[in-house]
Amino acid sequence: MLKIKDLHASVDDKSILKGINLEVKPGEVHAIMGPNGSGKSTLAAVIAGKEEYEVDKGEILFEEENIDELGAEERAHKGIFLSFQYPVEIPGVSVTNFMRTAINETRKAKGLDDMPANEMLKMIRDKSELLDIDRKFLSRSLNEGFSGGEKKRNEIFQMAMLEPKLAILDETDSGLDIDALRIVANGVNKLKSKDNAVIVITHYQRLLDHIIPDFVHVLHNGRIVKSGTKELAHELEAKGYDWIKEEVGA
Repeated sequence: MLKIKDLHASVDDKSILKGINLEVKPGEVHAIMGPNGSGKSTLAAVIAGKEEYEVDKGEILFEEENIDELGAEERAHKGIFLSFQYPVEIPGVSVTNFMRTAINETRKAKGLDDMPANEMLKMIRDKSELLDIDRKFLSRSLNEGFSGGEKKRNEIFQMAMLEPKLAILDETDSGLDIDALRIVANGVNKLKSKDNAVIVITHYQRLLDHIIPDFVHVLHNGRIVKSGTKELAHELEAKGYDWIKEEVGA
């Protein structure tokens, strides 16, 4: 599904990613871990096509298509979803209306008509029930006055509605208490399938107690320096990132 080959990227002429190689297949969950400043969020942003990041070398293939020249919106229409570490507020636009617009824009990009209102309402109802979301929540302005947990739950609802092929969760656990963490993780687990894939970017192991990864990769100084199974996350929790730095001689 996703193949990253020798990816180098920078922002404001500062080199951040220094040779990333990664392959993600349908049905897999990959966790990207690493200390602050290692390049985790940059990697997420570059895959999603955020324009402030410059790809200096390498390539990104999505479903065997080189997407290096595609903008963020085009990548989203192809099925790449990025949840933000700090979701923005949009006063006056309800969660439901925001989702209606997003879905119909994606359909338009594929040459399809708008989704019929009855289908849209059924989909909203089904997805909100799946994620245990109160209907009143859906009529509120997007992220306005939302708690940290509500913002993250809303992002998982967006993911459920858009049904992406690849979901990238950038530090979704940031600032969440344990109850909110479980809600978000349960939503992700319910949406996993053999046809989609998830990349979870996190600083801490605790999220991976709830979203079990198939593979864990440790990013340090812009490179993946170690890969393994979920046990690697537990080892990091026990030993800290200094252990990795010592191993790679940094």
